[in-house]
Amino acid sequence: MNHVYADNAATTALSDTAFNAMLPYLKEQFGNPSSLYMAGQKAQEALYQARETVARCLHADPKEITFTSGGSEADNQAILTGAFLGAQKGKKHLISSAFEHHAVLHTLKKLEKQGFEVTLLPVHEDGFVRVDELREAIREDTALVTVMFANNEIGTIQPIAEIGAVCREKGVLFHTDAVQAAGHVPIDVQAMGIDLLSLSAHKFHGPKGVGALYAKKGVRLFTLIEGGAQERGKRAGTENVPGIVGMAAALEEACAGMEKNNLSIKGLRDRIAAQLTKIPHSKINGVPERGLAGTLNMCFEGVEGESLLLLLDDRGISASSGSACTSGSLDPSHVLLALGLPHEVAHGSLRLSLSAYNTEEDARRIIEHVPQVVAYLREMSPVWKDLEEGKRKHVI
Repeated sequence: MNHVYADNAATTALSDTAFNAMLPYLKEQFGNPSSLYMAGQKAQEALYQARETVARCLHADPKEITFTSGGSEADNQAILTGAFLGAQKGKKHLISSAFEHHAVLHTLKKLEKQGFEVTLLPVHEDGFVRVDELREAIREDTALVTVMFANNEIGTIQPIAEIGAVCREKGVLFHTDAVQAAGHVPIDVQAMGIDLLSLSAHKFHGPKGVGALYAKKGVRLFTLIEGGAQERGKRAGTENVPGIVGMAAALEEACAGMEKNNLSIKGLRDRIAAQLTKIPHSKINGVPERGLAGTLNMCFEGVEGESLLLLLDDRGISASSGSACTSGSLDPSHVLLALGLPHEVAHGSLRLSLSAYNTEEDARRIIEHVPQVVAYLREMSPVWKDLEEGKRKHVI
């Protein structure tokens, strides 16, 4: 029996296309791109071509692409750039949303300790930032707005073009964490008014440990890593040539197959959702029809998320209760709390995130086993017993 992998928002399998593109640079063409001899120049040419490919997928210029170790580094560099550029003009106010990835939220907290003021916009029960609330939050001293493109737990796709338009009108830099969106939804940094954008290869069937930061021409990046002249002096360290080549190949493939893939993935997700919502006292978080094609986040009252995941794993199904970066934490998801869910309900969440590699058989097994595991856990739960006997009120 094959294992069902339904945690693609955490990471994805490396595609054959990416793997094959990487192979020559892992073994034969191992030169350092900064070297002047032929082997180094071949590596430099590979970087140039990869930069062109990534830029083309984002509707950017190759000179606007900086390669990083992943989404977290790109988020850090983008936010520090916006903050310090603003501070030079006396602007020390930053705006974000309450359910950003911790790479964003923790960087903002760090900046608060350095004298910056942070406003976190609410995302409401449906999981969306309101553009009018953003407009009202922007002040004369606002340096940066950073709002994620698509949420990593509930999949909601934010009104990025509208946010970009407001920021452009107000003369404020706009960064978006597009780690979950790149390769899955169309991105046009020019049309959407995006100044800074972060992405990570392993979210679209590329390798781990490599990502990219788009910075619009004229936005002078803050140097996060000192030490060398790589990446136009803005990101020191010998470039991960195999990873960068693999990322470019994976992104190009994902963008080319996006429409077809999303259609089939959405079909599987909707079939699963239709069946799992039949479980009593369950609810979908976010608005799937306005979100990523493969993401389904649900809560089951009277169920503890960790037990749910472990029992599903025992039945050959890999899923998540939220972000992989915090899955070791006993605290409920900050994303679900931002939607207004009470702690006890947020604890019982399940995130299923599908890719083009998932099959009809995978969907069938998820539909079969999730209700069984939920029923089993409820049978053992004193909380569920109190709910059923009326000693507590059902929230869902």
